[in-house]
Amino acid sequence: MTSIRVFTGRNVLLPDHDTPVPATIHIDKSTGKIANIQPGVADKSSYTHLGDGDFIDAGSKLIIPGLVDAHVHLNEPGRTDWEGFYTGTRAAASGGITAVVDMPLNSIPPTTTVANLEVKRSAARGQCWIDVAFWGGVVPGNEADLKPLVEAGVKGFKCFLIESGVEEFPCVAQGDVIKAMNELQSLPTVLQFHAELGDPPAPPSSSNPRAYATYLSTRPASLELSAIELITSLQATQPAPRCHIVHLSASSALPLVRAAKAKGLNLTVETCFHYLCLSAEDVGEGGVEFKCCPPIRGETNRDALWAALREGAIDMVVSDHSPCVAELKKPEEGDLLGAWGGVSTLGLGLSALWTEGRKRGVGVAEVVRWMSERTAAHAGLGDRKGAIRPGYDADLVVWDPEAVFTVTKESLNFKNKLSPYEGMTLSGRVERTYLRGQLVYDYKTKFGGLEPAGLLL
Repeated sequence: MTSIRVFTGRNVLLPDHDTPVPATIHIDKSTGKIANIQPGVADKSSYTHLGDGDFIDAGSKLIIPGLVDAHVHLNEPGRTDWEGFYTGTRAAASGGITAVVDMPLNSIPPTTTVANLEVKRSAARGQCWIDVAFWGGVVPGNEADLKPLVEAGVKGFKCFLIESGVEEFPCVAQGDVIKAMNELQSLPTVLQFHAELGDPPAPPSSSNPRAYATYLSTRPASLELSAIELITSLQATQPAPRCHIVHLSASSALPLVRAAKAKGLNLTVETCFHYLCLSAEDVGEGGVEFKCCPPIRGETNRDALWAALREGAIDMVVSDHSPCVAELKKPEEGDLLGAWGGVSTLGLGLSALWTEGRKRGVGVAEVVRWMSERTAAHAGLGDRKGAIRPGYDADLVVWDPEAVFTVTKESLNFKNKLSPYEGMTLSGRVERTYLRGQLVYDYKTKFGGLEPAGLLL
């Protein structure tokens, strides 16, 4: 058996290149690492000792690094009827994602203690098609658990400044945040915030609960501004680790973000595919599949988020895949006030972002930077993932940026097949996904003959 696997193609996206270049990648199969990269396209005749499975010629299709989705809710254990490690990681692999970082809530128990982390890891073992890392959670009174969680391997922490929607993960107050900052200030970690703060206003009693405008009125941008004002003021006055705003939705908060970064505060920001690829104007009456918190806002807001992403005020793009069982979305009633808030996206993010981004002059290198390089660094995985580089994991995606397809319910690989992207025509299709050089998804044969190969990071 040969010890190497070779990937070659005319369009390989390498670090420090704005456009793909011809290159050949040698993989050490014993380690799953990239051994070396050579310029130019290789010919099979130079590798006669390799079988067809060990010489992969992508031709004119792109070879890009595996993507890292740093914001995913897999919900196992406890709510596996919503999602699970098996189905969630399969869906991710179909979209070119080779690592996800699982959020601490919506599973039961939440990842707020080392014991709970081990329960989650036990549930995940043997089920994951791609690599999975874990965020820990900050809730009132668990500050003594934070350092042990770092030592146990969580990549950082998340807290809510507004009620989370699940009783086992309560929101924190300012005093809890200060305690967490003090505990984590000297550690190589990050403190993430669901950045909405305040009491959501109630809609008028005469409002139509099926109208998106009714729901939108209950999650105004002012909630996000209040939260980010608190976070950045605490950063300026308290010892703190890097702080991170998850799923920024309100473009009116961008001046606060820019000012904080200009002052040198250690702040990073993510937004989501649905805020960049969808808008409030897209939501019809009863469109519960669009509901999320914070909400998808208007077209002008979306344009401002794109501008901030391209200038660097927003650092990265993630899915915030947050599914639930269909009954909780209330599709029959179309009740946007009562429906669970969360958008299901795993497997579609690359295509959605590329479809919208190329209309705005975005290149593939930018997309990969937002979805792989920066998300890997954010999750503490930047020394092994996020780029095609010698010594890194051989996480590679063969991708056809020109392929066009329509999203159907049958094409979705996550468990509960309700998504606002259903019916949309998207560009850019993942042909094959490789984890450490091993095939984990093929567009033509899907998962046939393949097995889960993911590690718990």
